[in-house]
Amino acid sequence: MRAFVVTGPREGGVAQVDDPVAGAGEVVVDVHRVGVCGTDVEFWTGEMAYLQQGHAQYPMRLGHEWCGVVSAVGDGVEESWLGRRVTGDTMIGCGHCARCQVGRHNVCAERFEIGIRGGFPGALAEQLAVPARALLALPESVDDAAGALVEPGGNALRSVWGAGLGRGDRLLVLGNGTIGLLVAAFARADGAEVHLMGRSEQAQLFSRSLGFTGVWGQHELPEAPWDAVVDASNATALPALALELVEPGKRIVYVGLSGTPSLIDTRTLALKDVTAVGILAASQGLAQTIERYANADVDPRPLIAATVGLERVGDVLSGWRPDSAGDGPKLHIDPRL
Repeated sequence: MRAFVVTGPREGGVAQVDDPVAGAGEVVVDVHRVGVCGTDVEFWTGEMAYLQQGHAQYPMRLGHEWCGVVSAVGDGVEESWLGRRVTGDTMIGCGHCARCQVGRHNVCAERFEIGIRGGFPGALAEQLAVPARALLALPESVDDAAGALVEPGGNALRSVWGAGLGRGDRLLVLGNGTIGLLVAAFARADGAEVHLMGRSEQAQLFSRSLGFTGVWGQHELPEAPWDAVVDASNATALPALALELVEPGKRIVYVGLSGTPSLIDTRTLALKDVTAVGILAASQGLAQTIERYANADVDPRPLIAATVGLERVGDVLSGWRPDSAGDGPKLHIDPRL
């Protein structure tokens, strides 16, 4: 089959690789859509921390935001999965450690991460082999475009949960990329007063086009008691700004990751009696994200700027956008094109 293989920093392309085989407990999925995200870009540039920590190495196959149709099942997997539209959890825990046993497989020390960690091949390919226990079925009301946005949606939904918002509470989201906008969308649907802070004028305009009126640059930000601040950016300085801005006794959520270490003053954290929440992965939020997309509670599809074929993955990772692209932050790949 055809797959996009990264062989080194800013090196890689479409190659012919062996077709995946469904081993015991696994399925093979014909991939229909894949989202490209900032983590993929960091592997492409060589900046991703997992490369330095030994959790990932080249060559590797990226892609962890995906949906498709099950085309084969292995031993021990119910045949009822055949032909079903699915997406799946990125985090594949060992299944038997204490963390996995209580549903925290996303922080299992021995975990694989599809397209990210441990050499597990990703979805930027015509097919993907994945454990059946990681699958989630997609209803007809969640199309391929939304299906490939379940994974970022799960991260965003968990961030909203972490913020501990009540109806009418004031939320500030730092960063108006895909995760930030999905955080804002879920929080708005839950009745929060949502504000977004972003750098580029284009991103601010796009945020307003989605119906968000409280959209600001950093120097325009109004003074307000922020009941929660979610840092969904990759800016090194914004975690400290989140701590500075949040109301004492309230919550900050860190879901964005900068390319270099970001610092906060724990004295401020303690003296403001603030709760800081870290979010790694969508796992516990995937099922409810699908439900909320299916109910049209949140529609993620306006965030997609364009969908292109597998041959353009390297260009997308290098920052290219087709001339016909919309203003949304997300680019999708359809390996069938």
